This record gives sequence, C-alpha cells and structure tokens, in this order.
Amino acid sequence: MTTFGEKTRELMTQRGISLRKLAAAANYDAGYLSKILNGHKPPTMELARQLETVLAAPGDLVEFVPPSARCTSDDSGTDDELDALELSRRAAASDIGTETLHRLELAVDDLATAYPGTPPQELLGRIRKHLAYVVRLMDARKTLSEQRRLLVVGGWLSLLGSTCHIDLRQLPSATARLKTAAQLAKQTEHHELAAWCLETEAWQALTAGDYRRALTLSQGAQALAPRNGSAFIQAVAQEGRVWARLGAAQETRDALNRVARLVSPLPMPDRPEHHYRYDPAKSDAYVATTLSWLGDPAAEPYARQVLARLESATDGPPRPRRAVSARLDLALALMAADQADEAGHLTLSAITSGLLVPSNYWRAREVIAAVAARRLPETAELREAYRELSDQPELTA
Repeated sequence: MTTFGEKTRELMTQRGISLRKLAAAANYDAGYLSKILNGHKPPTMELARQLETVLAAPGDLVEFVPPSARCTSDDSGTDDELDALELSRRAAASDIGTETLHRLELAVDDLATAYPGTPPQELLGRIRKHLAYVVRLMDARKTLSEQRRLLVVGGWLSLLGSTCHIDLRQLPSATARLKTAAQLAKQTEHHELAAWCLETEAWQALTAGDYRRALTLSQGAQALAPRNGSAFIQAVAQEGRVWARLGAAQETRDALNRVARLVSPLPMPDRPEHHYRYDPAKSDAYVATTLSWLGDPAAEPYARQVLARLESATDGPPRPRRAVSARLDLALALMAADQADEAGHLTLSAITSGLLVPSNYWRAREVIAAVAARRLPETAELREAYRELSDQPELTA
C-alpha cells in the first residue's frame, strides 16, 4: 500500500520541488517534515491540506492520513472548541458576551501551557484558528471593556505565535506577529504583555548572536514590566544569560542573585508549564543554562540536578522538551570539565530526540564544534546526526 510519505515524494518529483523548498512553502520545519515522510511521525490533516495546496494536488494526500490522526488537537478538536464558543456567543445577550471572552482567555492559557510539550508547527495551527476567531469578533458590537479584553487576547495569541515562529527560525513571520502583539499591548496599555514582547525580542537577538541588542531589550523589558509580574523576572534572567554570553562573570552573577531574590517567595503556580508564568523550576533551568554559558565550574553539578528533575515526575510531569535543552547545557558544562565522551553522548541524544526546535540548533552546534576542535572520534557521528536533523551543510571545526 502507498504511504503518505511515498505519495508526497511522488508529487514532489512530479513538481520538481525539494524537501527544503516544500517545507519552506508549507511553513513547516524541514527536519520535522522529513520525519513524517520517512514514517517516523504520523501526518496530521492540517499538514496534508497544506502540502496539497503547495503541491497543487487537492485531495491527493488526505486519504493517506491515518484514521487515528484525522481528529487531532490541531484540527477538528480546535474546530469543535471554536464552534462551542460561537454558540455561547450567540446565546449571550450581547454580540460577544463575558462568557465568550472568559473562554477565549482560558484558551490562551491552555495554548501557553501546551507550548513546552507541543511541536511548534502543530501549536501554530491551533493559534492561527483562535486568532481567526478573534478577528471575526472584531466586527461585533462590544463595550470598551470587551474591546480591550479581546485585543489583549489577540496580543497574547500573536506573541505565542511569534515564539513558535522563532523556534522554527521563520523570522519574517516571527517579526510580523511580534509587531502585532506589541501594537496591541500599547493600544491596551497592557504593560505585562508589552514587557513579554521585548523579552521575546531579546531572546531572538540572543540566538542570533546580537548580544548588545539583547542586553538593551532585556533591560528595557525590566523598565516596562510590572514588578510583581513574571515578565520582570524573565527579563532579569534573560539579562543574566546575555551577560554570560558576553563573558561578564560579575554581571552574570548579579543577575542570577536578583532572580533568586525574586523567585524565592513565589509559590508553585497552578500551571507550572505556562510559558508566561514564572516558577522556581524555570529559575533552576535558567541558572543551569547561564552557568554553562559562563563556563562556571558549578555548571556541571547544577545542570545534572536540573536534568534529573526534568526527566522525573517528582515535582510535576516529565518535561521532555525542556530536558533536551538541559542535556545541551550539561554537555557544554562537561566539555569545560574535560568530559567529552559523556558530552558527545548527551548531545547525540538531544539531536536525535525529535524534540529539539530549530531555534536551539545553535546550542548543539556549539558542543559539536568543541568536540570537533579536540578531534574526537564522536565528531563524525555528531555531524551526520546534525545534518539529518537540520538539512544543512556539514559543520566545519
């Protein structure tokens, strides 16, 4: 029987389009798409329809989507949720109504909580549908208060969408959504949302190696953020990571100490995985990353402790995607401690996990470059695994 991957490759050959070009046109990560075409991951209905559009082959791919994948959270499940919201809105006395807005706000929380454990390309499908629903409501009659709440919902959805685009290295789309989120934050005078926009932009600048700009943005987020909100703590932590990349040990430790003072009185939130709510577990992970980047001797034991917690269920559910980043932190610390064998093993497990998002590929490259510089035998295997992951040319030492 023909599979989804075989049919897609047949269409690609007929149209003369490569995997990289197909992924870019469909707005998907090439590594993720490769796993689906090779049968390592099941296709979704949204992906099938998107590829049919790009390949000009309506109806040719959806029949190969497994029945179990035809009612996924990023397809009909979201449609059902939005249909329920629409029914609620029409039953209310006003055009929108408090109940509809409340449920939209809860949906934003659900999406932000799903972020750490959901592939970004899948989460984007759900975000797009909720944003489309918000746009539909913009023309409805509403009070000034309802208007503001709706704009704030749109701002958070746009910001989360931008973060997913950053993870996928789809930078033009990320910039457009981030500008929309910042505009809505300014229009509604929502300082927490505005500060998160600056912090997200700081992270994007940091991953691009523009450390001075990242420093300015993270400090600007602190100036704007409410002192009792999560954005302020996140911006301080971001500043510490930037100082670490700049090799400024004293400034890095000062930022880490400030984060520790801010986090110490915090209770564990009811949704610890919520991307826009800070908690002690996130603080520990940030400390491990920052110390690893700084080359501090304390990085190795700290990173081991964080990785063990993320992979266990002692203080909440396992967090596999965070654990992948923690493996890279530990690998970098191990290289500094001259334990290259374990560092190479951890990096290989992170690269082949299927959970590493493109915005963190550069972190894997750093460890691979360190392994290659020492001419270790693991270099060839790591380079090959990285090429398969990223569909990029071979790394040089």
